[in-house]
Amino acid sequence: MLADRVGGLVAAGLLLLLLVVIPAAPAWAEDDPYSVTVSVDATSDTIGKAREMARSDGQRKALAALAERLSGSPKSATRLPKLDDKALTDLVASFEVANERMSTVRYAADMTIHFRPADVQRVLQKAGISPAGEGAAEGGKPEGGKSLVLIPVYQAGSTAVLWDDPNPWREAWAQQPPPTGAGAGAARFRVPLGDAGDIAVIDASKARAGDAAALAKIAQQNGGDEVIVALAVPRGLPGNPTASPAGLAAGLDITVRRYRAGQPVDDHSDAVTANPGERPEQLFRRAVGVIAADIESGWKKAALPGYDQQGSLTAVLPITGLDDWV
Repeated sequence: MLADRVGGLVAAGLLLLLLVVIPAAPAWAEDDPYSVTVSVDATSDTIGKAREMARSDGQRKALAALAERLSGSPKSATRLPKLDDKALTDLVASFEVANERMSTVRYAADMTIHFRPADVQRVLQKAGISPAGEGAAEGGKPEGGKSLVLIPVYQAGSTAVLWDDPNPWREAWAQQPPPTGAGAGAARFRVPLGDAGDIAVIDASKARAGDAAALAKIAQQNGGDEVIVALAVPRGLPGNPTASPAGLAAGLDITVRRYRAGQPVDDHSDAVTANPGERPEQLFRRAVGVIAADIESGWKKAALPGYDQQGSLTAVLPITGLDDWV
């Protein structure tokens, strides 16, 4: 009997050791494709530092696993940008902890991390990682449609913002879902993350001024063929574009300029009027849909000149002799 008890205790001890030493593979939440469960284990000077280290390591491990899962490629994790702890935490909506084990200097647990889908999509886009099924050309660019880097500038009063908060216009573009089932010619919008590299290249003033060097650089950094600068100006009361001022319909006045290699190639203006009872975030999301549709359709909504309108065309040609007049 004693031998059986000893044998049972040894077996239980070995099983517990295996559970602690062998890390579990990342697990997925069936109802949330952007949630990942990982095992963490960290040691530091104090339990507080160990717990913080474990949380940070867990977020990085979970993001790498999520990139592999969404892309269907085990190599995707190596292409992720090197995010600092703050940028990484900004991708996380919430997290849960289970099976905590700790000592005075060591912390171990199972963490379930729920990521923000729109923010993760932006990170993957910037890294040239396409979701499984979309396909990607060599170098990480999606096949088919043109990749457009979208620079959303918001101007309330005399202040124009791009990376600074609040910028509800940028938030609305960042939350736009990626195209699904789009044709080969569909445009693909990439909203820069606003990390240190993006901030160093362009700001609201340079975007509004059409700074050629800044626009070409931001396109290169984000893997885009062209840059779209979308300037939104609220027509409502300050801070609330859905509140109607006297004698003026509330909404957004939007100017969109397209640049290729830093040079302007097209521009378009549109007005999106707020619906009765519409919240500001709803207006911004609807405006994003309107402008995205306009861009993808090649400004089909723009007014075309009528044939009854008169105009003049001046042509300057070199004249080298009498034969040039005939």
